[in-house]
Amino acid sequence: MTATTPTTPASTEKTGARTEEAADVITGARERIDALDDRIIGLVQERMAISAVIQDARITSGGRRVNLSREMEILTHYSEALGKPGTSLAMTLLELCRGRI
Repeated sequence: MTATTPTTPASTEKTGARTEEAADVITGARERIDALDDRIIGLVQERMAISAVIQDARITSGGRRVNLSREMEILTHYSEALGKPGTSLAMTLLELCRGRI
C-alpha cells in the first residue's frame, strides 16, 4: 500500500478518483449501492422463503417440486427487462430458490 501524500488524499486513493469532488461523489454513490445491495439480498431471501412454501404445497399435493413452464415465464420476464444478463440473473435466482435441477 502506498503512503498518502498531500497530492493524493486517502479518499481519492481509496476511490480511484483524481479529485476530492469526484471522490465525494463516488463515496456517496457507493454508500447508496451498499444500501441497495442489502435490500436486494433481503428480497432474495424473502423470495427463497416464498418459493419454499410454494414447493412444499406443490409436493404435498402430489405435484412436482419444479414447474418448468413457470420457470420459463420468469426467464422470459427477466430477459425482456434486462437483456441477456437478465437470463443469467434469473437462472441464479431460480437456483437459489429451488436448488439445482
